[in-house]
Parts: sequence; structure tokens; C-alpha cells
Amino acid sequence: MAEEPKVYQEVPDDQRTKAQTFFSRGKTVADTGQFDYAVEMFLQGLAIDPEAVEAHKDLRMIAMKRKASGGKPVGMFDKMKLLRSGKEEKTNMLNAEKVMSFDPGSTDAMQAMIVAANKGGFWETVMWLGPIFEEANASLGKKAEYQKFIVLRDVYKDLQQWALAVRACQYACQLKPEDMDLGSELKRLSVLETMRKGNYAGSEGFRGSMRDRDGQQKQMESERDVKSAGFLERTIIDAEAQYKADPTEPGKMLKLVEALVKTEQMEFENRAIEILQEWYEKTKQFRFRRNIGQVNIKMWNRMVRAKREEVKANPANEQMKKDYEQARHDQLEFELKEYAEWAENYPTEMILRFEQAKRLFMLKRFDEAIPVLQQSANDPKIRADSYTWLGKAFYEAGFPDEAAQILETAINEYPLRNDDKSKDMFYWRARSLEQINDSEAALKLYSQLAQWQFNYLDAQQRIKKLREERAKK
Repeated sequence: MAEEPKVYQEVPDDQRTKAQTFFSRGKTVADTGQFDYAVEMFLQGLAIDPEAVEAHKDLRMIAMKRKASGGKPVGMFDKMKLLRSGKEEKTNMLNAEKVMSFDPGSTDAMQAMIVAANKGGFWETVMWLGPIFEEANASLGKKAEYQKFIVLRDVYKDLQQWALAVRACQYACQLKPEDMDLGSELKRLSVLETMRKGNYAGSEGFRGSMRDRDGQQKQMESERDVKSAGFLERTIIDAEAQYKADPTEPGKMLKLVEALVKTEQMEFENRAIEILQEWYEKTKQFRFRRNIGQVNIKMWNRMVRAKREEVKANPANEQMKKDYEQARHDQLEFELKEYAEWAENYPTEMILRFEQAKRLFMLKRFDEAIPVLQQSANDPKIRADSYTWLGKAFYEAGFPDEAAQILETAINEYPLRNDDKSKDMFYWRARSLEQINDSEAALKLYSQLAQWQFNYLDAQQRIKKLREERAKK
């Protein structure tokens, strides 16, 4: 993790002047509709003057115009890379702002940007972005993310902006009214707000009040009540203390990683990845590399799930559907690479080959999936599942005869009936038989499915179709 600066990061006047060249160019090209180029110009300028709040505002306006004109967000994989924390907080902040520039409604990017800006000492940027982040999350109503309000609260606490911290905490309390610890925290912040009212009203304003951050940080630490932290925060604090006491013990490290990942917040997940990466580079033990992949898969699942919920809430929005489909495709490609690499390093774990093959199947790469499924079928524990997917892969690859034979073997070897697995086997064997014009055998299987579960997939329709065809003969 990057070391937190102790003072506000001043930007010299000559750098501010230099940055204006980029901002002016960005405005000019934005007026001609070259939004992507404008974004790059602004980001280059902000790399010189990260505290140019007016430039941040202008860039956000360009981002909104770009989106309104049909501009697409960055791909899911690029988004994950850009939002992954590095050692340089200014870079982290600008990477997050780039994601925001292509997807101005991304609260994940807002969170990453405000956290990096706070750690980097770019506090006027924090004060500009804070209300935008709060409003964006609050506007989601019941879908608002509790942890994002907690992150915002903690950033404001760090800057001793008690009134704003109180408001963020109030939003969090609305989502978890039964959380007694959170209620106590809200009361404590309200007291601090009253006690410190007017603390930043001096002639230098907010920026001047924060210059001596080292002393104020010590004061903050003396006031901090660890007991007021939420359960997950306390878990992280405890795990980190144990890890620091014994930094060479992998068990302590993995306990900290587990605590970080449980938050389901990108900031903490990225920190977990950093720790695992350090251990992998240090020990060359592949298990730590596998752990990194597992964390990334969880992040992908959450992001794709959010896209799916957006589609459910807006079923007529074709762009959302396309975005979800692309995100799902990118997720499968990522998972395929992970499982393939894991399988190479753990050749006896056939379940990894099976998961690899499933991703190949879902990506419609059936010819590639078949030999991998044939390998995984050698493991008795997953033989039934492997044979079912193998039969489906043969069917989709244009080999219905082979599919029917494999699925017959799967049905004969599988001891149960009327469960999800047996229904899957029966259905796809029936589809294969129908494809090779063995209508009577297919009809019997469809009929059995209908007796087990009348609305199973399209079994009803296929029964009617086959019986109508038989009646015509």
C-alpha cells in the first residue's frame, strides 16, 4: 500500500499554468464532438494539476455529453485493471476518473477515485467529488450500497468534515437501522460536529485548515473508537494486527485476505490482491496466484450480477442488454483463462478441467470443450456431470448420434431420477434422438420429463409437435 501523505499536496503555480494548456485543448476538441480525445487531454492536464477542481467539473460535463451521444463505457476487463490500486495514489485517482469519464454513473469508479484522492492528499478534489458520489449512491434507492456510504463517511472523518460524515452515516443507518454500532457511531460524529463547528472557517478555508495533517491525524487517532467500527471493519483490524505481529506466517496473511474480500468492496479486494501478489512473487507458490484469480472471479460475479439487475429493471433498454452480454462474455473469457492455468498447475484436480470445459461450452467453442470434458469424465466424482456436458457439447458441435450414445451412458450410470441432473440428461438425450429422427424414443423421454415437471423447458411443446407429426403419417 502507498504511504499516506501527511500534508495537503500543493500544486505550484507554474504547473497549474502548464496544465491549463491541456484543459483548453480538451475544451476545444470537445466542442467538435471528439469526446474521447478531450478526455485524454483533460487527464493529461490533471496529471500535472490534480487539484484543478474546475477541470474535474469540465471533464465530468464532457463525460455526460459523451454518454448522451452514445459513447460506451470501458470494457469490464479494462475497468478492473484501471480500478486496481497501485502504489501511486495520483495514478489510482486518474485511472478511476478515466473510468468515470467513460461511465459517469459508475459508483465503483467514484469510490476508487475519492479514496485515492484522499490518500494522495488531493483534498479539494475529495470535497468536489464527495457530494456527487453520495447522490449517485443515494439515487439508487433500495439498491444503494451500504458500504459505499461507509467509505464516504470514513473519508470525511479522515478530513474531519464532521457534518458531511454525519450525513453519509445517516444514509448508511437508513439501510441498516438495526445496526447498533452504526447508531453509536452516528451519535459520536454528531457530537464531534457540534464541538468542532466552525473549525475550518478561518481565512485559508478548507485547504489551509488541512495543511497540518500530521497533528490532526494524531488527534483523530486519539478520538477514534474502534468499538464503533462495523463487524467487518473490526475483523480486518484484528486480522491485520495478527498479520503484522507475524508477517511471515501464510495463515495470518490468508486470514487478512479473507477479511478484506468479505467486504465485497473493490478497494479492499484490490488490497487483498496486492498482498497475495507480493506473496506469490516472494514464494513462487502457485496457490497464491490461484487465490488472486478467485478474488477476481468474485469481483466479476458481482459486476455482472449488477449488470443483470440493471437489465431486469430496464427490460426495454437495448444498450443495457448489449452491455450485459458483453460483460458476461468478458467474464467467461477471464474465467476460462484462470481455470486453464489452474488446471495446468494442478493436473490431478479434474474439477478444474471440468470448469474450464464449461466455459468453453458457454463461449460456444464446442470442439475445444469435448476433449477437455473427456479428460474430466475420468474422475468418478464428476463423471455424471462431465458426461452430461459432453453429450451437450457433441450435440451442439453437430454430432447428435454420439451425443445420444453418451447421454444414454450417463442416464444408465446415474442412480437417481427426477432430480435436476437426471432431467438435464433426459432432455438432451431426447433432443439428440429427435435430431436423428428417432421420434418415438425422444417422445418417451419428453413424456417422462413432463410427468416429473410439467413445465420443464419446452418439453410440452416438443411432445405436441412430435405427436402431431406422428398423426400425419
